[in-house]
Amino acid sequence: MAGGWTRDGAVGEQIEASIQDELARLKARQGTRGESLTHCAECEDPIPERRRAAIPGVTLCVSCQQDRDGRNRVHSGGFNRRGSKDSQLK
Repeated sequence: MAGGWTRDGAVGEQIEASIQDELARLKARQGTRGESLTHCAECEDPIPERRRAAIPGVTLCVSCQQDRDGRNRVHSGGFNRRGSKDSQLK
């Protein structure tokens, strides 16, 4: 089913291309960053072998990585990003 001026399957192809681009960007960003540490760089707890095998160059244990990820999370602040009229009536 085509929408507007697009040919059949164009929307699906665009979505697939976007996904492939993002995967390629993530793989390039991750890359091989050298040898994984055996103990966490922050708390000195041992880093599990399975984590070191899954993420080349890992330097943090799961707990410290979760703490760091939580600090970097962006909060939307409750904004209605849909731009509905209801959000403009306040």
